[in-house]
Amino acid sequence: MATHAGIGVNSVAVDRGRLVVVITGGIASGKSAVSRQFEQLGMCVHDADLIARELVAPGQPALLDITRVFGSDAITATGELDRKYMRERVFANPQLRHELEAILHPGVRDELHARVRRDATAYSILAIPLLVESAHDYDWINRVLVIDVPESLQIERLLQRDGVTVELAQQILAAQASRSARLARADDVIENTGTLEELNAAVEQLHQRYLTLVSH
Repeated sequence: MATHAGIGVNSVAVDRGRLVVVITGGIASGKSAVSRQFEQLGMCVHDADLIARELVAPGQPALLDITRVFGSDAITATGELDRKYMRERVFANPQLRHELEAILHPGVRDELHARVRRDATAYSILAIPLLVESAHDYDWINRVLVIDVPESLQIERLLQRDGVTVELAQQILAAQASRSARLARADDVIENTGTLEELNAAVEQLHQRYLTLVSH
């Protein structure tokens, strides 16, 4: 397990000059584990994926927009979004993926911004898996923490965790920003190839660094 950190803080800040840190990384890199550890340290993590789930709850306008674009097959018999169906469709068709992102991303971005403005913690943490793909929408963040793993390990974890085929796992990775593109955007990096204990220690080290940045 290794942690790398830059020394500066970007000049653009959100309201009240808050430090805003974004956790990002490819699928199955360990972002959720990192988020949980920050929460154990007393921080509140605002998760883009959880907000997106709220936006597609039954009766929400975004779900109606998805039905209009993808048809009734996108909805289960109980009126919920069929996530398995959507995953297979959007990762096989870049145009459909862009249409889905156009439906969801503005609402997710606005809600994240609103939650940062209400945040009472020492600094704000956002979990945004697709930050690099939509970085122009987040020019108010200060610092990017990339959770990095080799692509071979991502595929291995996807097969074990989600039971997907190797083909679908490769399609998912191909649809996301490259590993090099994420690392180029990073201010801080955690290489998540070790144990959970090592991961938690790396998070605590960064937490202390962020507290120091806030106090200066």
